[in-house]
Amino acid sequence: MAKKWTTEEEQFYFKELNCLYVEKNKTIKEIGAELGIAEQTVFQRLQRLNIPSNPQNKKGYLKKRTDLIIPPCYSNELAEFFGIMLGDGHISKYQIVVTLGNKEMSYAKYIVLLMQKLFKSKPKIAIRKKGYKDVYLGSVDLSRWLLKQGLVHNKVKAQVDVPEWIFSKKEFMESFVRGFFDTDGSVYALKYGVQINLTNRSRPLLLSLQRMLLCLEYSPSKVSGLKIYITKRDKLDRFFREIKPKNPKHVSRYREFKKRVGTQAVNEDAL
Repeated sequence: MAKKWTTEEEQFYFKELNCLYVEKNKTIKEIGAELGIAEQTVFQRLQRLNIPSNPQNKKGYLKKRTDLIIPPCYSNELAEFFGIMLGDGHISKYQIVVTLGNKEMSYAKYIVLLMQKLFKSKPKIAIRKKGYKDVYLGSVDLSRWLLKQGLVHNKVKAQVDVPEWIFSKKEFMESFVRGFFDTDGSVYALKYGVQINLTNRSRPLLLSLQRMLLCLEYSPSKVSGLKIYITKRDKLDRFFREIKPKNPKHVSRYREFKKRVGTQAVNEDAL
């Protein structure tokens, strides 16, 4: 949830954006570059301040990008990207954004390369004041295409689900799980083991993830609240060996916890 502004902050942001967006007629992209914030942040501030967007009056409105393509067919990379978008992604009318934590620059760079391979256009990374990363790529055509493929503007309100084509191949499911786990997954240490979970506020999406993990024989738990768990040690080892998460924070945590559990087991045997 966005931080509540004080009256002084609200007045300051309104005056600042009204000057740049309305009076000087700058684009959201130009304002983001001038203020050093993500385009998505500029757009959200316009909405919060009830400043009507008027992209049709901006220079280059709806100019078709020639440096971006729509993928001609389904692929493992596209399945992984869908997993990422249904985890920490957002689609507006004008751009797509993936928001990551303040210690995930390495993974942000991985997403940049993945999106560049898919769409032949390099996204940008914006860093917020507290270090959070926004990987974003602006394209009206790409946003429209992703919406037609089953993604949505508001994942929770729409109770979004996994596109059915993901289930057509084992490799697609594995790639989707990787993208989703890298963004909306966690690794925890238990007293005598390790556990991972996948979290989302859309129940249809969680049920589809459970179905996917059952197809891949990872023995997931039932949907519990907003989470699905995998706890069996052999399944976890295979998960990290075959799904191959790309977010370094998950991989390092799993290795650390697994080593700690192994040490505890040795100490217990010595008693």
